[in-house]
Amino acid sequence: MSFFLISSIVKILAVFTAIMVGVALLTLAERRICAWMQDRLGPNRVGPQGLLQPAADGLKNLIKEETLPAQADKVLFLLAPAMSFIPALLTFAVIPFAAPLPTPWGDVDMVVANLPVGFLYILAFGSLGVYGIVLAGWSSNNKYSLLGGLRASAQMISYEIALGMSTVAVLLVVGNVTLTDVVAKQSASLFTWNVFPLSLACFIFIVAAFAETNRLPFDLPEAEGELIAGYHTEYSAMKFSMFYIAEYSNMVTASALMTTLFFGGWDIPFTTWDNAPPWSVLKTLLTLGSFTLKTLFFLFLFIWVRWTLPRFRYDQLMALGWKVMLPLALTYLTVIATAIWLLHDQLGWTYDTRFALALFGLNLLLAVPLFFVLDRGHIIAGSVAAEGAGGGGGRA
Repeated sequence: MSFFLISSIVKILAVFTAIMVGVALLTLAERRICAWMQDRLGPNRVGPQGLLQPAADGLKNLIKEETLPAQADKVLFLLAPAMSFIPALLTFAVIPFAAPLPTPWGDVDMVVANLPVGFLYILAFGSLGVYGIVLAGWSSNNKYSLLGGLRASAQMISYEIALGMSTVAVLLVVGNVTLTDVVAKQSASLFTWNVFPLSLACFIFIVAAFAETNRLPFDLPEAEGELIAGYHTEYSAMKFSMFYIAEYSNMVTASALMTTLFFGGWDIPFTTWDNAPPWSVLKTLLTLGSFTLKTLFFLFLFIWVRWTLPRFRYDQLMALGWKVMLPLALTYLTVIATAIWLLHDQLGWTYDTRFALALFGLNLLLAVPLFFVLDRGHIIAGSVAAEGAGGGGGRA
């Protein structure tokens, strides 16, 4: 019991420290990557190559004056940043990030809490962050902040359903809600990674994850041009920074979750020696490196999309969530469940590379009409058609 407690405390401290340091460096990475995309230099004065810029930003926010609007709800105004920040850190607790580490006292699972309901834990805690955003908007007693909070709540509800429905497909394939089992199920070969048998579920999950983390093109709750920064307009100093720390922490968690659910977790592709005992320190380090590289790829994807795509209009955001993502997730779940039933129960196939490739072929058949026939920009256009018809009538 004492070894379990000590190892748990060490893992908590290590993961918390890694996330906080990673978030600080991620702010620098975002600024340098966007500068590279726009042919600029970016931060390069504070420290070698600007590496101390996050420390300078943190120091600036620590010594800035804290402000409190006269008519704000003081308790909720102070509580909101923490309510947005804490769930972002707690969500990472059930994500396995490496193969077990052997020690003289026994193997240590490289996950803070290997819960049997880890998957449900993520869905539950992942949806709590919106409370901080909504309360920040409401408690500020500012109409722009309130609009940002309302947009956040509507956006979270709209895309949380599609995100949850897309992950049900993973549960159908894996048959378990423990994330370590999800990783183990994908370890047979590269093609048993869920991105192949569940390609459309992966696509739905990635789009919904962008919306859940309030990143462009889904950053309507903090649209600077419309809401002067939205829900955190009245915040300053460290309370203001905590919202950004929460956003970047959610990016890390979402990237790690994409890696775990669809890209094999810590599994090293094209090899199987890393997935079975005996465990070694080398296996732990290499699988940790594999997990980290996959997570960094998705973090780069978050940054890449932000500096590439324009923001949706609000009606387009809602139209995409309710008219496209939700029906697509429900239809896909029905089709994939029927296919799994046919392959497993009727044909007697066990889950292996052949099974995964058959589902992958089905995903390709579904993707062709979805991306090249059904949409063509019309489904998610929102009110564009109506506006065009009205405008045309007026000009005529």
